[in-house]
Order: sequence, then structure tokens, then C-alpha cells
Amino acid sequence: MLRQLVIRDVVLIDRLELEFGPGLGVLTGETGAGKSILLDALGLALGARADSGLVRSGQDAAAVTASFEIPADHRAIILLDEAGVEHEPGEPLLLRRQLKADGGSRAFVGGAPAPAGTLRELGGTLVEIHGQHDDRGLLNSKGHRDLLDAFGKLDTSPVAAAWSEVARLSEALEQARGAAADAERDRDYLTHASDEIARLAPEAGEETSLAEQRAVMQAGEKAGEALQGLDELLGGSDGALAQLRAAARRIERGAADHPLLAEALASLDRAVIETAEAEDWIARAAEAMAFDPQRLEVVESRLFDIRALARKHRVEPDALAALGQQMTERLALIEAGGERIAQLERELAGARAHYDEAAASLRRDRQAAAERLDHAVANELAPLKLDAAGFRTALVDAAAGPSGVDRVEFTVSTNPGAPFGALTKIASGGELSRFILALKVALAEAGGASTMIFDEIDRGVGGAVASAIGERLSRLSQQSQLLVVTHSPQVAARAAHHYRIEKSHTQAGTRTTVRLLSAAERREEIARMLSGAAVTDEARAQAARLLEAA
Repeated sequence: MLRQLVIRDVVLIDRLELEFGPGLGVLTGETGAGKSILLDALGLALGARADSGLVRSGQDAAAVTASFEIPADHRAIILLDEAGVEHEPGEPLLLRRQLKADGGSRAFVGGAPAPAGTLRELGGTLVEIHGQHDDRGLLNSKGHRDLLDAFGKLDTSPVAAAWSEVARLSEALEQARGAAADAERDRDYLTHASDEIARLAPEAGEETSLAEQRAVMQAGEKAGEALQGLDELLGGSDGALAQLRAAARRIERGAADHPLLAEALASLDRAVIETAEAEDWIARAAEAMAFDPQRLEVVESRLFDIRALARKHRVEPDALAALGQQMTERLALIEAGGERIAQLERELAGARAHYDEAAASLRRDRQAAAERLDHAVANELAPLKLDAAGFRTALVDAAAGPSGVDRVEFTVSTNPGAPFGALTKIASGGELSRFILALKVALAEAGGASTMIFDEIDRGVGGAVASAIGERLSRLSQQSQLLVVTHSPQVAARAAHHYRIEKSHTQAGTRTTVRLLSAAERREEIARMLSGAAVTDEARAQAARLLEAA
């Protein structure tokens, strides 16, 4: 609830601090004393449009701070979390607005700057302002469905869950159809490309293996060219080995004649042995490096085919096998896509049937709740001098959604036989305020903002009707904090807190002040409201009787 309102330099108010309590609070005063200024200042703190005309003449800026006491489960807490504003549990929530004379404004939640839109969202959960020109709350048909559901204690979660399933399946079906369409466009390409890869049947790592085989065979080819003719050069009939042996035989015949020849013979023997071993190693090497030219041709051909196909599909050679598998899977999806789409269509049809059933059940519950609400409001109309009027909760078809297929609007008829229409279009100013009160009383348990403000709800009525309004405001204040701007002594007598708005004229200028009245001051103020400018003893006595009756 609203705990404190601090106003600085707003129109005729230079400095004002007001404390508010629970229950019914009334604001009274002479016409023109500045009650509208007070409401405009509060509206500024709640995110209303900034009007530089609200800045007091001669001042650079105006400021308004509204302090609210909110429970831990209040809807405003969710908005604070979404806005990233920290709020300590149990601490007051401060909404502050600064307005410059040049038209600029700044908004704050707690001590942190915030967009004015955040103030409006928070303010909508904290305060309802009901007046002849208010376009929010009960006058806004967008909220009527939620109010009816809360009044009837209706559980809308089955419809919301059913709608969520319809939305999920609709999205899945749309995606499946889109994927199938995309895949169908690629069918010819995928078929050709996957067949091409399948025919080649590349394996992971095969390109590296083929390249290594090719390198080995190419090295063997070069080595074979280098060894060509070595066997004849070393081991032929005229080769080096035969010549070494012939030289050794010649020396051997005369080796005994001189020791040096013996040494020469020994060297030739060693040379023959080494040359023979070299011939053997060369033979072995030639055998080891022997290759099949046809095999080299086959290896090279496959290697080049794999590399060419990899370049064509812009992948690494080792990725060809996986690419072929992916293409095959996409083709399989194309084939299975029709079946998947058909399955989703069947599931979606079932989900829509379930949603239709849940929405129809919710509509029946809403129709029953609407009848109870119409009856409850009708019981409140006669005491409010609206006995010739009618109230009807209209349910009309709306686009399907998580809240069902109903649009709800509160409609009224001010005369028997007259057509029903929207509150704002049918009811006059005084009637509109009383219709709002009747609705608020009927909807009292349905919740709403924790603080409600009624601006001159008793305009144009008096006597028994004013007493009925006061009684209903008092009853309503047991559920929520109420602040009422009133000219009715019957309403004022019901208040738990009575504030008087006064305008004074001094050499310093005209000022508006607001103060909380004591018990004696309340009686005097109510007497003034009863008698006018000159307060009589009879008016004081009547004021006392009103206070006692309240």
C-alpha cells in the first residue's frame, strides 16, 4: 500500500510530505483547493506523461516520491526482477520522478535510474486510479477477462498447457515441411553426388596410404634406373670381379719371388671378396625395390580420383566417406519426410481437438462466472441509484490463444430497453463512477492493485445514495487501501484517515497544503461540508451523528 508521498515544487505545492495508513482515507476541501494537483503529482510518480506545466512557477524542477509497502509475493517484485532492479525484502519500494521546467524528466526506482515505462508498469500493479477520464483498470476491456477469471476462481492452466502443445506441434510441423521442401529441391543433386561417392567408395585415411605407396614405388623406379647395368659391370664375363680375379691369378704365380707381391695378392683377394659382397647387396636391393608399373598406375589413378572428387565437393579427401554418409541420410530423410509430416499432422489435429475441448469447458465456466458476476453487480446498483440500469458481462469469440477463445467486456445499459455498450460509451460521469464502485465491490475478492483511488465518485449524488457509496467504500477498504477525493459528508464520515486540502494566499504567493485532521477537526470539516461556508451548531451535531453511525 501507499505509505508516503513527498512532493516538491508541483504547481501550488512547494513542499509536502504525507503519510498514509491502511483502510479508507478521504481527501476533502473547497473546490479549487488543489485536489487535482495532488493526484497529478501522484500520477507523475507512477509514470504518467511528464508535463512541464506541473513545475511550480519560478522553480527549475519538480520532484515526487511515492513510497510503497509491498509483500514478498507482490506482482511488482516480478517486474523489478525483469528490470534488473534490486529490492530488499521488507524495505519500502520508492518510485521517484524529477521533472524539469524545460520538459525533461528522470525516473528512479529505489535509488537507481529507470525508464518512465518501468514506473508505469510498476504503478499499474500498485495503484488503481478510478475517475471519469481514467482509461485503465475497469475501463480497459483488455483486463476484463482476467478479472472475470479471478472472480470465478477459474483454472486456466489446462487451456494454457493445451495451447502450448498446439504451438509446439505447429512449429515442429512448419519446420518439417520447410526441411522437406529444402531437401526436395536438393534431391537430384544428392542422388547424383551420393552415387558418385558410393561408386568410388573412399575410406578414411585411404588418400594418405595411396600417397605413401606411390612415393615408395616412384623411389624404386628411380633407384632401378640407377642400378641398371651394374650387374654386368661387376659380375659379367668382362666385369670388374672377373678382372680382379684374373689379376690375382697372375700375381699368384710370382708371389713367392717377392714379399710385396704377396701383399698385393692379399689385397686383391680382399677386393674380390668385397666386390662379390657388393654384387650380392646390389642384387638384394634391386629385388627389394622392384615394383609393378601396372600397380603404380592403378595406385596413381585411384589417388587422383579421390583428390579430384574431394576438390569437387570442397572437402578434405578423408571427409569424403562421411560426406557420402550424410548425403545418404539426407536422402533417407526426404523419403521419410512425408511420413514424419503426416505423423505431425495427426498429432497436431489431436492437440487442437484437445485444446478446443479445454477452451469450450473454460467458456462454459466463464459463462457461469459471468452470470454470478452480473447478479452480484445488479445487487449493488439499486442502492447506488442505478436501479434502472443493467450490467452484463459479454463473452464474444476471439482468436485462439493461451487464455482460450473468449474476449470479455463489461457492458452496461442505463435505461430499460436501451442497448448494452461499453462503460465509457454508455454511462455519464457520475454513473460511470458508481458502476465502477459496484464492480469493485463485486470483484473485491478477485484482487487488483493494493491501493485504489476514487476521484469524486460521489459527484452529483447525496443523501441515501451518498451513504450507500460510503458504506461500500468502507467495505471495500477492508480488502485494500482506498483514497477517495470526495465532497460528500456521508463518505467522509466513513474514513479511517481524513485529509484536508487547503489553498492559502500570502505575500509569497498562493500555496496548497494537505494535513491529516484530528477527531475534532474532522467533525468541523464534515460540518462545513454539510452546511457550507457558515458552520452551524446543527451542522456540527449532524456531523457528530454521521461519525457515530460510521
